[in-house]
Amino acid sequence: MKVFFLIFFLNTIMMGADGYSIYQKHCSHCHVEMMKKTEVLKQLHTLKAPPMIEVSNRLKENIIIADEDEDVKRRVTIAFIKDYIENPSVQYSMCHPMAIEKFGIMPSLKGKLHEDERQAVAEWIIDRYKNIKF
Repeated sequence: MKVFFLIFFLNTIMMGADGYSIYQKHCSHCHVEMMKKTEVLKQLHTLKAPPMIEVSNRLKENIIIADEDEDVKRRVTIAFIKDYIENPSVQYSMCHPMAIEKFGIMPSLKGKLHEDERQAVAEWIIDRYKNIKF
C-alpha cells in the first residue's frame, strides 16, 4: 500500500499540476467553465462570477503589449493571472464595471495554490478558450 502512494505521489510531481483539476477544485464554485452570452443574460441572477470563457476573453482583449509575438503575450498574460489569483483588486480587474458591481472582486487565493498550480491554471485559462469567443 505504501508503494502505491509513493508511486502516485511521484507521478503527480513528475506530471505537474493539471490546470483543469485546479480550476474544478478552486474556481468552478464561482466561475462556470463554458456558457454562451445569451445564457449568461438569462441566468445572471444565479451566477456568482463571470463565466471563465468571458474571463479568458477579457484577458486576451485587454492585455496589450508592444511586441506582436503571441508567445510573449501568452507569458505576460500567465504572469498577470498568477498575480491576480493571489492579489485581486479593482484597479487591475479586467471586468466590465457592471460585472464588478454585480459580482465584486474575487477573493484572494493567496496561500491556497502552489506556484506550479497557479502556472497550470493560468495556462489552462488561456489554452482552454483559444479561438473561442464569448
